Amino acid sequence: MREVNGTQLAVLRLKPNEDKRLKQGHLWIYSNEVDTKVTPLKSFEPGQQVVVEAANGKPLGLAYVNPNTLICARLLSRSVKGTLGRKLLKKRIQAAQALRELYYAEPFYRLVYGESDALPGLVIDRFGDVFSVQISTAGMEAVKEEILEVISNLYQPQAIMLKNDLPARELEGLPRYEEVAAGSLPDELVIIENKTEFVLPLEGGQKTGWFYDHREARRQLQELMKGKRVLDVFSYLGGWGLEMATAGAAEVTCVDASEAALDGVDLNAARNGVSDKVITIQGNAFEVLKALKAEMHKYDVVIVDPPAFVKKKKDLRAGAEGYRRINELAMRALERDGILVSASCSHHMSRDNLLQQVNQAARHIDRSVQLFAQGHQAPDHPVHPAMPETEYLKSLFFRVGQSW
Repeated sequence: MREVNGTQLAVLRLKPNEDKRLKQGHLWIYSNEVDTKVTPLKSFEPGQQVVVEAANGKPLGLAYVNPNTLICARLLSRSVKGTLGRKLLKKRIQAAQALRELYYAEPFYRLVYGESDALPGLVIDRFGDVFSVQISTAGMEAVKEEILEVISNLYQPQAIMLKNDLPARELEGLPRYEEVAAGSLPDELVIIENKTEFVLPLEGGQKTGWFYDHREARRQLQELMKGKRVLDVFSYLGGWGLEMATAGAAEVTCVDASEAALDGVDLNAARNGVSDKVITIQGNAFEVLKALKAEMHKYDVVIVDPPAFVKKKKDLRAGAEGYRRINELAMRALERDGILVSASCSHHMSRDNLLQQVNQAARHIDRSVQLFAQGHQAPDHPVHPAMPETEYLKSLFFRVGQSW
């Protein structure tokens, strides 16, 4: 045991030489790195805060533990002078806020992005006076009430929504649920992104309710949209498509498997005054693209922003083939010298691998592709330089023409 600011904390001891990644800046500790003879993992409770020690007994920092998971501990601080509670949460959230304010004048952004903001297991999205909180680990679940209190004290929000219906919680031994944890949701939740308004279905919506991460890439594409016919595949609420419509696209078609999502597209198109040039198609993206080809539909711009095809490293081969197939179908729907935007939110699908799949798709149908621009996750999704896991998003802009 070690005393930390008047509190006795248990010790998690690492094996010899297993502290190298932590010293290089990484925050995760794997179960096979722990000296279980000195500190048996079964002696810890999920979410318990501990002092991490190197094999020689030197303290490495404060962490929380889950003895039942492969990532058995996540480092919270390299200091052992305080525990994770209201004071540290407030300090970290205020630091995250300051970074967002460098870029965003309006209160619409990802406020906290887990490890990148030194709060592993916690994501907070801000939609004006409404906050969407997602807790994915037992360690953060243990301080849930403190998180809610800090948000309430800092922002006096209209509502805080807990969006804890994610598979990662099951691995942590936590229940999945959604609930309004504080205040009450407004009748209509509206955000503004790239001069486009969106009404969000916070209850029941995907992930935390919105995908802020492609914001900069969408703004970049808007500059090319004047008079273009656009196809937005995997559209959700129309983040790509509607922003192209408000930027001057002549016609936008949004494709999604979810009827509720496409109802949202229609609602948001009307709100932005672009209903006359927005149509929706419900269905499986692969089948819809095949049908559009059969019907000889062609577009100046096709955007393909699918959900993660590669959720785990073992899925890479099958997932990569999925990216190749969807991009080939997208190219078939393009006019000559049209623009293809190919995106991936899979960390395990690297930029180079995605580029390779697009090139293979092009060669398979005798097309040439030129990569002329690239997008990255927005500044409110900062990358931890020692943790490649925090960098996941990429979008590649191609001109697609006849084979040279």
